[in-house]
Amino acid sequence: MKTSRFTDSQIIAVLKEAEGGTPVPELCRTHGISNATFYKWRSKFGGMDVSLMTRMKELEDENRRLKKLYVDAQLSADLLRESLAKQW
Repeated sequence: MKTSRFTDSQIIAVLKEAEGGTPVPELCRTHGISNATFYKWRSKFGGMDVSLMTRMKELEDENRRLKKLYVDAQLSADLLRESLAKQW
């Protein structure tokens, strides 16, 4: 997955500026982001502070790791089933 050029605290700062009344096009121009990026950030991180954002990213990483473990377990179970089926 592509990593962001912006840190969590920078994203939160941009969103706080928008809540403060800065027009979105001007905000996007000064920070070098597109309107789509701003609105994606707002939908994903709106109303969060840095600690909540960090916790959410930790949970996403853990979820990704658990999904990978599940897929590996399923793959090994399928291989066992196939080998048992060939024996009988």
